[in-house]
Amino acid sequence: MFGRRFADLLLFCITSAELVILFLLTPTFTITDWIYVLQHFIVLGIALTRPHPKVRDYSIASSVAVGIAYVYPYAQVIYLRWSPGYVVSPAGGLALVTLAAGLSLISLLAMGRLFGIRPALRGLVTSGPYRLVRHPMYLSYVLADIGYNLQEWNSVTLLLVLVGWASLVYRIQAEERVLSQHPEWSAYVALVRYRLFPCLW
Repeated sequence: MFGRRFADLLLFCITSAELVILFLLTPTFTITDWIYVLQHFIVLGIALTRPHPKVRDYSIASSVAVGIAYVYPYAQVIYLRWSPGYVVSPAGGLALVTLAAGLSLISLLAMGRLFGIRPALRGLVTSGPYRLVRHPMYLSYVLADIGYNLQEWNSVTLLLVLVGWASLVYRIQAEERVLSQHPEWSAYVALVRYRLFPCLW
């Protein structure tokens, strides 16, 4: 472990901290929660075995976007404990969150050892859900955000989601700038035209 690069060790530590937070903030675990726990354990393994990137975006803007992406979901949970929100559709929200968890897990398995949190070029994933959109993992985040807010929302959680989505759009653009250096990128973009939403964008 000590021979790993700093970024890999940082991913390992952040994922471990997320697991602890997940257990602390979740009073009872559903199948969706266990899917996310499984994903975290997979990421722990990836952090210790993934290849070094050929290109990586070390910019401050990317670092801020990644930081926002990790903070805003937990900020919503914490704020709702302090100031309860409005319930819209618990059943519909749970269905969306479960769908999002499944899509996230499938996307992670498709990426395998190429997974990372900062825009980087370790390879190009074109299988599984990556045949439908170029960023299915981020699509799962959007679905989960909508689902959680259907279960409970207020004006602050909506603001946090909008900030999170803005960082997500930036990450997509930053990742595609890096991935465009892959020799097969142009062919992939021609085949999979949409970044996030099929037939929209």
